Amino acid sequence: MQPRFDYFVILAAMRTGSNLLEANLNALDGVTSHGEAFNPHFIGRVKSDTLLDISLDERDADPSRLLEAIRIAPGEMNGFRFFQGHDSRVLEPVLSDPRCAKIILTRNPLDSFISLQIARETKQWQLKNVKRRREAQVEFDPHSFRDYLDQQQDFQLFLLHHLQASGQTAFYISYDDLHRLETLNGLAKWLGLECRLSRIDDTLKPQNPEPPLAKVTNPDETEQSLHRLDYFNLHRTPNFEPRRGPAVANYVAAPNTRVMYLPVRGGVEDRVKAWLAKLDGVSPENLLTNQNRKQTRHWLQSNKGHRKFTVVRHPLARAHSVFCRYILSTEPGAYLKIRNILRNRFKIPIPGQVRAETYSLDQHHEAFSAFLVFLRQNLAGQTPVRVDGVWCSQAQVLEGMASFALPDLILREDEMTKALPDLVREMGHDAPPMPDTAPDDAPFTLAEIYDETLETLAEDAYQRDYMQFGFGGWKPATGAT
Repeated sequence: MQPRFDYFVILAAMRTGSNLLEANLNALDGVTSHGEAFNPHFIGRVKSDTLLDISLDERDADPSRLLEAIRIAPGEMNGFRFFQGHDSRVLEPVLSDPRCAKIILTRNPLDSFISLQIARETKQWQLKNVKRRREAQVEFDPHSFRDYLDQQQDFQLFLLHHLQASGQTAFYISYDDLHRLETLNGLAKWLGLECRLSRIDDTLKPQNPEPPLAKVTNPDETEQSLHRLDYFNLHRTPNFEPRRGPAVANYVAAPNTRVMYLPVRGGVEDRVKAWLAKLDGVSPENLLTNQNRKQTRHWLQSNKGHRKFTVVRHPLARAHSVFCRYILSTEPGAYLKIRNILRNRFKIPIPGQVRAETYSLDQHHEAFSAFLVFLRQNLAGQTPVRVDGVWCSQAQVLEGMASFALPDLILREDEMTKALPDLVREMGHDAPPMPDTAPDDAPFTLAEIYDETLETLAEDAYQRDYMQFGFGGWKPATGAT
């Protein structure tokens, strides 16, 4: 029967007990953990120049050589330790390989953070003889700890999501578990090994066994600052929207000026495209768009000094335009199937045909209010209707853009009139055109129905956009904050 795994990786942070875990794994017959094999400063162990007949320079030139050498090294199973800051080129192939066992080691982040500060102060990273222990207290810095906490959380979430997406599972073990013989033998069983430990390796000694507050010079400040940490992430804005790709085919470049527009749908696309066409004196059909990633990447590389920009719109104004254009309307391009679902299943009071004599201002306010409620449910993943690109959150669109190319200029709608001409003046246009003003929504404008209730409903639906872009109350005079 083929073993479950060919090799293993210990995914951990500094000062989480990885040396102790490695020592116990190495105590198992036929098992070898080769230390920090991909540490950028050494190979395997401090002051070591080679590992498995591969030099430091050879590893840096092609880390896959060392990874393969570890996988096929003599013995029943080989592995290594990997920390944040080690060669990132190794992480993707390791995480994607189901034949590599993932051991994820964690520790109370406060303990590991303080231990790390003490080790840096004393220059003592391991302790085998208690008589040689170097004692020290350090000053606790709450800002550094928050940064450390964020980094650890991001790394753990990255590991979790990658394993979930690839249908794998890891063996999670904590620092405290390293002193439980049954847990370590459970790890051996999970790895598919026949051998077991009869005792825990006690070569390495705990370096800082005192409580955290005893190890800092400012215990009162430490305790107070920890109280202020949002341990349970109470202020996080949940995000249940599906991830969006960069939609490269929608990017629009001027044919002669080195500017590219990365559109946010449901916003000001038509106005910006018209401005780009006037800028270079061409028709909108002659703008560069509908290109694939290779073509777009070629444009970016060929147009040195280019500028990429996007424009975000106040969420309430954007939602109202989308409602009028795609939901209320029955004209070509409208979402007629979704319109029928919203009318029949979500009971949004949209008439079969919108006629001036039968569709009043109050009815429009009621219908749009109901649409905003639907948007909140839709963006939270609570409806069977797709989260369409014209009404998804703008923050999600920008995250998708970032996976291919970041805009180096993010404008608000009310900044377009000044900022776009200023942008191209720097590129040699003496008298650039002005962008067109926003057309009125039909059959009623947002200004005609605006009130605080609509603002609250929009903010409930688009919490991330209000937070990320700092939007406040919509102002009829400008259509933005």
